[in-house]
Amino acid sequence: MISEYLKNDILITDGAMGTYYSKITGNNESFCEFENLNKVDIVKRIHKEYIEAGAKLLRTNTFSANTITLQVSRDKVKEIIKKGYNIAKEAAEDKDVFVAADIGPINLSGTDKTLEDVFDEYKFIIDVFMSEGADIFIFETLSNLNCLKEISEYIKKKNSSAFILTQFAVMQDGYTRDGISISNIVSKIKDIKDIDAFGFNCGSGPTHLYNLLKQFDLYANNIISVLPNAGYPEIINERMVYVDNPDYFSDRMLLLKNLGPRILGGCCGTTPEHIRRLSYKIKSNNTNIVSNDFDKKLKIKKPKKVINKFIDKLYAGEFPIVVELDPPTNTTIDKLMHCAEVCRDNNIDLVTVADSPMSKVRVDSVVIASKIKREIGIDVMPHICCRDKNVNAIRSSLLAANIEDIRNVLAVTGDPVTGIEGVKAKSVFNLNSFRLIELISEMNGEVFKDDEISIGGALNLNVTNKNSEVLRMNKKVQNGASFFLTQPIFEDETIEFLAQFKREKNIKILGGIMPLVSYRNAQFINNELSGVNIPEKYANRFNADMSREEAERVGIDIAIDIIKRIKNHVDGLYFVTPFNRIEMIISIIKAISK
Repeated sequence: MISEYLKNDILITDGAMGTYYSKITGNNESFCEFENLNKVDIVKRIHKEYIEAGAKLLRTNTFSANTITLQVSRDKVKEIIKKGYNIAKEAAEDKDVFVAADIGPINLSGTDKTLEDVFDEYKFIIDVFMSEGADIFIFETLSNLNCLKEISEYIKKKNSSAFILTQFAVMQDGYTRDGISISNIVSKIKDIKDIDAFGFNCGSGPTHLYNLLKQFDLYANNIISVLPNAGYPEIINERMVYVDNPDYFSDRMLLLKNLGPRILGGCCGTTPEHIRRLSYKIKSNNTNIVSNDFDKKLKIKKPKKVINKFIDKLYAGEFPIVVELDPPTNTTIDKLMHCAEVCRDNNIDLVTVADSPMSKVRVDSVVIASKIKREIGIDVMPHICCRDKNVNAIRSSLLAANIEDIRNVLAVTGDPVTGIEGVKAKSVFNLNSFRLIELISEMNGEVFKDDEISIGGALNLNVTNKNSEVLRMNKKVQNGASFFLTQPIFEDETIEFLAQFKREKNIKILGGIMPLVSYRNAQFINNELSGVNIPEKYANRFNADMSREEAERVGIDIAIDIIKRIKNHVDGLYFVTPFNRIEMIISIIKAISK
């Protein structure tokens, strides 16, 4: 039994299958899992090389064996899994070696699949493995904990003695691609009682992983695995190539071994030679490796906590006023900075900066917000959307925002790229608003601890199914959002719902107000701005012959009327400034303050 072995011995696993297969065959394009059917001898040869190198645990060549990743039928996946498991068993025959069912992540990006589909796929995969006698399961290179509780319970119900190892891929910054930190992984994985061991593979080389894991006391009561990459890869002729460094790798792994993990091995870029050197040095008890922890005595001055005046006022029930300004589409910022000055001089609590709404390219919201805060001296809140940046870039922006003393952000999914530009630019959408809020909340608990960024969310009560939108709001609260900015409100039905729906006291809502400036503007919003509807009674108050001043006066009157009707049902106001006409906003604020 693997559990008994781990009580007294360090378990050495094999190294990479995929990158080693690519290295010896030159095939860097197709999934190596198909070779369970097409090139059995090569797959078996790789397994045997790892056994001869000293591996006591083999992972089946089934990492990507699921219908969503391979885009094949379940019958084909079943054939690949069965064959893959039996190839590994044959390679380990008459050897004192464990064989584990290897299961990689199921990526939903770009699919219409749900977590329920993922759970169902995992159950199918587990059933196939169990039909062949598998009782060791490794879920690896994970970026989140989706379905782990459910699938581990499913395995244990079918075989209570099965051994389950879950491994997460963390980058050099200590976060997974989904923005989950090591400490969060540890705290959550410990609550899943059916998981026997957990650890880290892929994403980082041995030195980065050592520097991350030495900060945590994980090992006394847990079975921990550490399977880093050989190092950081290079892209050569459009191929990912890892440096051939078995001596360096094995030396660094001894440092990791001294931390206390019970399972050691390799991931991408590692070969049988990496495992051979690792196995030899561990058996030789060669631990004379020096750690260069030069930074232990370095004293870092803790920055002074930034006072979040907006949040303090919001939660004190003092009805803050927020004004949105659009960043420019070019490098001319005089008008924008003037508007910010006007807001400061009129005691506006917060200026919020949109993030290229309607996918029209504008100056970066965090950069503009930072400039306004530094040069004008008013608190700011950039919108951050998921359309244009991957997780790394979003985290980078959040770090920069925090350095610039920005303590409020509005987390939104963002409008998709459309039209002609869609040919050149592609939407990213690594995250949606729910995951973005969760990511920021995660960073608050780790990077921004004791000086957190307050997270706002969007709330659209103009939709037909308003209760569904409230459920979305509550989910955002669970993920870490604390206040909400509504879409601009015009309709009686929306105002009535706002007055009636129940919410927890800690959920704060700022009512959205967008002053209309003309009949043409009202028609445009009605037909081309998703999520906002202008009733005829308002649109008909304009006519095409009005002067700009007359039309603005009508827009101001409409806004004042709406504010009077919603003021008792919201915790503050959020003004969307039309075409950066800040004077209209100030006129409205002065009128409602009388």
